[in-house]
Amino acid sequence: MNPFMLGETIKQSLFHFSVSGLIVKGPSGPLVAPLGSSVVLPCSVDQLLSVEDLEVEWRRTDSDTLVHLFQDGETQTGAHDYQDRAHLFTEEIQRGNFSLRLDNLRAEDEGQYTCTVYIQQESGETVVEIKVDGVGSSRSISASVGKDVTLNCSVDSHIPSEDLEVSWMKTDEDEDIMVLLYQNNEASPEASVERYRDRVEFFTDEIPKGNFSLRLKSVIFEDKGVYMCEVFAGGLSANTTVELERL
Repeated sequence: MNPFMLGETIKQSLFHFSVSGLIVKGPSGPLVAPLGSSVVLPCSVDQLLSVEDLEVEWRRTDSDTLVHLFQDGETQTGAHDYQDRAHLFTEEIQRGNFSLRLDNLRAEDEGQYTCTVYIQQESGETVVEIKVDGVGSSRSISASVGKDVTLNCSVDSHIPSEDLEVSWMKTDEDEDIMVLLYQNNEASPEASVERYRDRVEFFTDEIPKGNFSLRLKSVIFEDKGVYMCEVFAGGLSANTTVELERL
């Protein structure tokens, strides 16, 4: 399973970059979001601006492809691949917010994007990296009755654990079954259905590192099936599944 993170609305420290006196802010780390979702690429300055003297370019760093442009008081979409998918928050531009919303995220959107701001003789830029996570990616593991097994799930460790809610569900029965829940910065075993309550746990020391893998103890035949780890942060969610088989 590939680690994943949610990054559209996560609270995070900011990275500052200045080319010639203009300080442009961006995120301190990569943004990871699921295929098909929307993600906001932060880019801002700490000052009110006159749009008459302002130009903002969003480009792919690797290919220099134009994604979106603000010039002469108007926004313009760049390459065809970004038509109807790339948007600036137009009402926020004069407040110094040039963040880009990219909708319907595709695998090929993964990579680095440069936001360059020009104001008269000054300019500044920041680079934002997107990592695309395939929602619904899955893997299978096997376990023997009576043994313990670990179901893997992790998120990018720069997201504070207090900002996350993580649920492990068994999803292949008539209704989803709660296996274990993490919320309000702690595990909530009381949320587990009775058959799992005393047999499941997180690796507590690993949670600050973004590891929300599940230990299932004393496996029984009825444990066979599909388990989903779903992570919620702000307005986004992502999930991965693990199939427990050959018991």
